[in-house]
Amino acid sequence: MATKITDECINCGACEPECPNTAIYAGGAQYELNGGTHDALSADFYYIVPEKCTECVGHFDQEQCASVCPVDCCVPDTDLVETEEVLLARAKAIHPERAFAELSATNSHFRK
Repeated sequence: MATKITDECINCGACEPECPNTAIYAGGAQYELNGGTHDALSADFYYIVPEKCTECVGHFDQEQCASVCPVDCCVPDTDLVETEEVLLARAKAIHPERAFAELSATNSHFRK
């Protein structure tokens, strides 16, 4: 499932630079996807674009936004459950220049 940011967000911005997919944007900021610019998903607090979120699969063993959030508002989006395979395929599509290592406990929370 993608990760989402709840309305408990304090707009500290700690999560945004940690995302390996540039999936996190400040409230009110437009986001980029597939060469286009889209309206913000939230006007009031930071948000994660689900189509760009890979739950850090292929990159890290946990979601980096959640690991740095001081108020624990980066949580799983239970309305958008996705498999490890789907998330890795998305990561590869977002980063075609990168060679991803085989999935393990060091680069996928599914392997813990």
